[in-house]
Amino acid sequence: MDVMEILQKQFQESAEKLQTTQKDYSKTLSDRQTLDSQLNENRQVKEELDLATGDSKVYKLIGPALVQQDLDEAKTNVEKRISYITGELKRKEDMLKDMDKKQDEAREKMQEIQIQLQKLQQAPN
Repeated sequence: MDVMEILQKQFQESAEKLQTTQKDYSKTLSDRQTLDSQLNENRQVKEELDLATGDSKVYKLIGPALVQQDLDEAKTNVEKRISYITGELKRKEDMLKDMDKKQDEAREKMQEIQIQLQKLQQAPN
């Protein structure tokens, strides 16, 4: 294999790596948006539960049935969900930052290889 073929192979590998990272990025972004909407929904539930008084009745949907639930238990469950979702959102944000970095690195490598290929093509034989 000559230098040109090696560089073209490296370019192809970098392009595939970039494409894979972009797919992962897209999926992670979609996951983050889902978590974001779940967080907003749970915050609304928490606000409603905070407005409830001690003698208010709270129901939870389990399958097709509404089952009465203790107010304090409902508040605790919602707070735990909010905490969990917040942690997952942070994890997804970190993953997105890492993938941004990987995409930039792959693009830079592709540019470097492209420059080397151009120099080789312009060089007198």
